[in-house]
Amino acid sequence: MTTPAFARPLDLGPVRLRNRFVSAPMERNYCAPDGTMTDEYIAYLERRAAGGAALVFTEACYVRADGKGRIRQMGVDDDDRIPGIARMAEALHAHGALAGVELNHGGRTAQGAVSGFVPVAPSPIPCTVVGGEMPGELDDADIEHIIECFGEAAARCEKAGVDVISLHGGHGYLIHQFLSPAYNKRNDKWAEPTLFVNRVIDTVRAMAPRVALGIRFSAFEGVEGGLDARATRDRIDAIDTGRLDFLDVSAGNYEAGQWIIQPGEWPRGLLASHAAPYTRDFGIPVGVAGRISTPEVAEHIIASGQADFVSMARTLHADPEFPNRALAGTRYRPCIACNYCIDSLAAGPVPCSVNPWVGRELEQPVEPAGTPVRVAVIGGGPAGLSVARELAVAGHHVDLYDERDTLGGDFALASALHEYPEYGRIVDWYLAELADLEVACHTGVRVEAQTLAAGDFDAIVLATGGSGPALDVPGPGTRRVRDVREYLASGDPAPAAITIFGADREAAAVADDLLQKGTQVVMIGPQETIAHDVGRRAKIVLLPRLAAAGNFTAHLSSIVTRIEADHVVISTNGRERTVPAPGELLVSQGIEPRTDLLAALRRLAPRLGVHSVGDASGDGGSVHAANVTAADVAARITAAAHTRMEVLA
Repeated sequence: MTTPAFARPLDLGPVRLRNRFVSAPMERNYCAPDGTMTDEYIAYLERRAAGGAALVFTEACYVRADGKGRIRQMGVDDDDRIPGIARMAEALHAHGALAGVELNHGGRTAQGAVSGFVPVAPSPIPCTVVGGEMPGELDDADIEHIIECFGEAAARCEKAGVDVISLHGGHGYLIHQFLSPAYNKRNDKWAEPTLFVNRVIDTVRAMAPRVALGIRFSAFEGVEGGLDARATRDRIDAIDTGRLDFLDVSAGNYEAGQWIIQPGEWPRGLLASHAAPYTRDFGIPVGVAGRISTPEVAEHIIASGQADFVSMARTLHADPEFPNRALAGTRYRPCIACNYCIDSLAAGPVPCSVNPWVGRELEQPVEPAGTPVRVAVIGGGPAGLSVARELAVAGHHVDLYDERDTLGGDFALASALHEYPEYGRIVDWYLAELADLEVACHTGVRVEAQTLAAGDFDAIVLATGGSGPALDVPGPGTRRVRDVREYLASGDPAPAAITIFGADREAAAVADDLLQKGTQVVMIGPQETIAHDVGRRAKIVLLPRLAAAGNFTAHLSSIVTRIEADHVVISTNGRERTVPAPGELLVSQGIEPRTDLLAALRRLAPRLGVHSVGDASGDGGSVHAANVTAADVAARITAAAHTRMEVLA
């Protein structure tokens, strides 16, 4: 068989990649608050190295304290960082991977509330996306100092054993701000857009001569007045790329964040065509990022010559074993591009919706259970699928029950919506995993306590999800009223018109899907904004699309007080009025746990207990929370089984 293009080694200056998979410099917030490397971060990065990535980057690391933009961002601004970076590099090298660090200064995107300093920038232009704090304009001496800080940071990395350094010249950070006409309004020598980056290259080369050096940049900014593809190419032509070992192509800036972290509804590998001219015209390797989430996309990009390596962030976040599995042609856990990771940055360490062990690698069980037990799992939504798999991986005997004829629960229903085209991939992955693990799946079975009474189960897990609360509003008999989940489960075709009472995540996704199909949609929501329970990046494309839809009307900060045949009475800030509300009424007012079985199951008294996971446990409704709860319950059952067996023995 022909060796896949992504399996071939690649030289980056003085170092060699064992394959073409690069774990990209994704922001993770896993360091200590002072920017020092932690054991948890090393374990995270090490897992990606063991998973087969040829080069594993840390996140973008600040070279000076006022360039810090995240509460637990990694710092390379002080010699005290060296021991931690050295331990990280040693851990990656032990698995045959190269260690990479991306050097950065946030400039106008840094936040004083995080760094403790007033942010600085080429010109005093605030970044409203992160709060709009006015940055101070850098003077000549301060610019020279930051250049020196880049060099000193590189020297620390080289001393610590880092193999590859990338300069972050994109995404709207400081180097990019000097390059961009939207953010560099200077009239002194630093108005020349490439002077700053070329000086940084000179300094880094001088102070860290033995490392491979490259630059990541945005092929375009995606904002009015910023750099388009042609202007960016002119900038890169003027950069001293002859002193670099690679280029890494991305896109966007903070004001166009959808191009930095693309939504799942956009095409995979969408930036490859922007990397192709650089691969063709420059005599150094070129990488590319952007929705490279399957081996097929990676292979096409590299085999077609559009790029020499692929920079993968969310894909390896979801499955650190992706490179090994791609090389072996085996199944991998897919990223669903929900952007829950990036939307969690402000709160702390970033999790993953589909992988409950991300950021918790030190806690993840690595050995199978020494004492297998028999477990019944009731409910085949994300939580039920997750706990069944975790239990089966540990070696337990699992029976999974669901009253529906198919598994996946409401999540599988959501996968049919326009906004969530990748969701079905994780359901398919679970089904294949459960089949290989010989989990007995019983569909179309409505479980009662007596269903399990004769099963001699050691533990029972309730994963029955939840249901929408009953609507207590006068006039429901005037038209059909259904919970939004009931509507999705029905499979009914898109109607000519519909009214949705609710403006939460589910309401917004259903409204968006129906709008694409030509349905007239009226939304009435008690919330002040649409999809208030969704992070900014996850709805960065959705909200403008809703706002632009001619067949969409929204009444926010409003509740329905009476239902009539073609209208509803709503109360907005205490003022009632009647508004047109065509079609049936869909209700999206959250979810209440389905726990009706819980007491009866507890009476069965399985010796390792009855446990609730997912919406049935009231965990808040996120897929991430459901998966973490499921993983932890599976680990507790395994631990309890071992303890009980030992005691009984």
